[in-house]
Amino acid sequence: MCAMTSPRSLSEVWSEAEVVRKSFPHSFSDQIVTDIYGNVEQITKQVLSKKESKRYIFDQRVDDVVTSKWFGYPLMLLLLVIVFWLTMTGANLPSRLLSSGLFAFQDQLTLWFQWIGAPAWVHGILVLGVYRTLAWVIAVMLPPMAIFFPLFTLLEDSGYLPRIAFNLDHIFKRSKACGKQSLTMCMGFGCNAAGVTSCRIIDSPRERLIAILTNNFVPCNGRFPTLIVISSIFIGGAFAAPYSGLVNALAITGLILLGIGATLLVSWLLSLTILKGEPSSLVLELPSYRRPQIGAVIYRSIIDRTLFVLRRAIIITAPAGALIWVLGNIHMGQESMIAYLAHYLNPFGQLFGLDGFIVMAFILGIAANEIVLPILLMSYLSTGYLQDFASLDALRTVLVSNGWTWLTAINVLLFTLFHWPCSTTLLTTNKETGSKKWVLLSFALPTLTGLTVCFLLTQGARFLGLV
Repeated sequence: MCAMTSPRSLSEVWSEAEVVRKSFPHSFSDQIVTDIYGNVEQITKQVLSKKESKRYIFDQRVDDVVTSKWFGYPLMLLLLVIVFWLTMTGANLPSRLLSSGLFAFQDQLTLWFQWIGAPAWVHGILVLGVYRTLAWVIAVMLPPMAIFFPLFTLLEDSGYLPRIAFNLDHIFKRSKACGKQSLTMCMGFGCNAAGVTSCRIIDSPRERLIAILTNNFVPCNGRFPTLIVISSIFIGGAFAAPYSGLVNALAITGLILLGIGATLLVSWLLSLTILKGEPSSLVLELPSYRRPQIGAVIYRSIIDRTLFVLRRAIIITAPAGALIWVLGNIHMGQESMIAYLAHYLNPFGQLFGLDGFIVMAFILGIAANEIVLPILLMSYLSTGYLQDFASLDALRTVLVSNGWTWLTAINVLLFTLFHWPCSTTLLTTNKETGSKKWVLLSFALPTLTGLTVCFLLTQGARFLGLV
């Protein structure tokens, strides 16, 4: 007769599974996958035709450079710089043209409202509030996205993006995350909402959540205008003309690297705390290099990404524009509501090297990062509607006259890099996770990071007597 064993408890089964798991670490499973693909490679070489064999050898030689330790990372950095340079310089002229056309139409709208005898407050809310804010967001947001996403899709369609994930896999694995997170992080440079959506490519639910929660640590194209302008005035502007451009470019690159470092650090901390777990092995097929299909590139980049993100931003920005106009034009005594709230928040802002107007600009800018600087100018100049600046010198004059120092500028740069996601990204996070808990955490993580960094820098500078 066979001896019957009593049923084991779930804890006993789990303990036994842990013993087995620890007996076969990831290095062992990685070695199995490596051996399998090594055998497949040998078999493949034997059955390929002459033409296919040449193509295979070509891919192998290119991969020897693209995925090497010595050339892989410099090449990735170079391509990233090129994509950013093409995006920022290429978007300048379309942004100016689009801005001129949209604001010329604003003048026509004003004439129509005057012709029908509409009350001033109706014109203010609908034209100077809703329309002007929408025009600003579209003019600033659309051209960079229309350039960045096609360039990103070209890299994807050519077969290079999987190589980026391959190169960065071991770095993200040290943070107990997935190598595919590098792709979602890169997408976040164009738009954090699109970066959150792209996290669907990560199979592990735990690692997908980590990628979603940390995507906002890299700056999107909506934050780059503020970063570039403030850096140009207070960092690049501190050097002579031949060197100011280079210094400014290095400063922006440093901020980007700081964002990437924060992404890795927070991913590691999440993996040790609320999202505990071991990184999954990344079994990644490296496709052959191929000529991108222009039709597919245009469709995926323009329809699936650019217009999708822009539509969500417009839906959120329209009511935000009305609110901004109301706060700027309804007065409590001699002050507008926005000035009253800014003075109330000023003691809080001073703790972090900011002021109440800067804090209010970031709060109202949750609708779209593109309007933070215009809101700040509107508040400083008390114009009642979003304000542009004629030149960097004119902007510098306004900022310095309102108490800005080098410390204020550095803190604004840091808080621009690390603060809450825009409302479009928050809505996208809610859709992807289906949980308000994760939305709140995605809001809190970068915000607490930014406040902590600014607080330490400010208090340290004041303690040392540097300001």
